[in-house]
Amino acid sequence: MTETRLMKTALIPFLAICLCAFSIQSCQVNYEPGSYSCTNLDPSVEAPAMLKFAADNGITPVKDSSGLLYEIIAQGTGQTPTFSSRVYVTYTAQLMDGTIFDSTGSSSTKDFLLSEAIKGWQIGLPKIQTNGHIKLIIPSALGYGCAGAMSGRIPPNSPLYYDIILVSVQ
Repeated sequence: MTETRLMKTALIPFLAICLCAFSIQSCQVNYEPGSYSCTNLDPSVEAPAMLKFAADNGITPVKDSSGLLYEIIAQGTGQTPTFSSRVYVTYTAQLMDGTIFDSTGSSSTKDFLLSEAIKGWQIGLPKIQTNGHIKLIIPSALGYGCAGAMSGRIPPNSPLYYDIILVSVQ
């Protein structure tokens, strides 16, 4: 065997091994705490899309200073939730393209501490009282931000729409 042919024969497997090793290394993700970071969008960037959604869906929103858009359908009576309240709600949740990503249905309720909810709910729900009905259009920074949620069902930087009835407050 000539020296050139021997080098080619040895070089091909060597390059294949190097290529595989490089591919494996470049596909690894760093899961160290604090290694993943992203930047939330400013609510003003999403405002035009949120206002268009409102107009397209017959919602006449009021703008909160946080960037949250809301329409109170029924104020309700009785108790107003606070940050530490347990709230019982029925709701439907949608992306701006109309995709429903969560819903309690009309006959069941979901309960949770308001302090554990997304920021948009923490700002919006105290605007109504027990048996109140509110529609929230939440900028992504007050929702799930640049990380998204629900195993990709809520993409990063997604404004969200919620139609909520506050059944009770404890």
